[in-house]
Amino acid sequence: MKLILIGIQGAGKSTQGNLLSEKYGVPYLSSGHIFREITRKKTKLGRWLKETLNAGALVPDDTTLEIVFEYLQKPEYRHGYILDGFPRTLAQAEEFDKREKINKVILIDVSDKEAVWRISGRVSDRQDETLQAIRQRIELFHQLTKPVVDHYQGLGMLARINGEQEVNKVFKDILAACNGKT
Repeated sequence: MKLILIGIQGAGKSTQGNLLSEKYGVPYLSSGHIFREITRKKTKLGRWLKETLNAGALVPDDTTLEIVFEYLQKPEYRHGYILDGFPRTLAQAEEFDKREKINKVILIDVSDKEAVWRISGRVSDRQDETLQAIRQRIELFHQLTKPVVDHYQGLGMLARINGEQEVNKVFKDILAACNGKT
């Protein structure tokens, strides 16, 4: 099983990704986690990524693709994965489609207001979760990721899930979509 989870920050992608990982027995992989892991390394790329993420900006397509494809070469992803936070641009989606065969793309749909409320309610010491950075990422999501949503909808691969429901209801709706029941 190879799934992509799309949604603005605070939509519940990591919660659902972990539930789906357990259900399908494939690893959950978050592009944000990958980038934060790299920022902890004292490398030129790590320092640059940290500055980019803390500003609320997106990592350029070529860099993102290189990092994600490198991670997906690891043996634990050979039999599938739940991928969160990627692709974020149409260019990423088109390049990714050339190399990977995805089963389903799930859009966890929540309002901007709900996302900000959820994020502001969680305890975090992450420098990339300032209100300004969060608002910037939400705006970038709407600008850059809508074409990705449209792309997968056009391919008949997208399931739009109401992410403002109770966690278990969201999970059940995602499972139904993965089983072709929506």
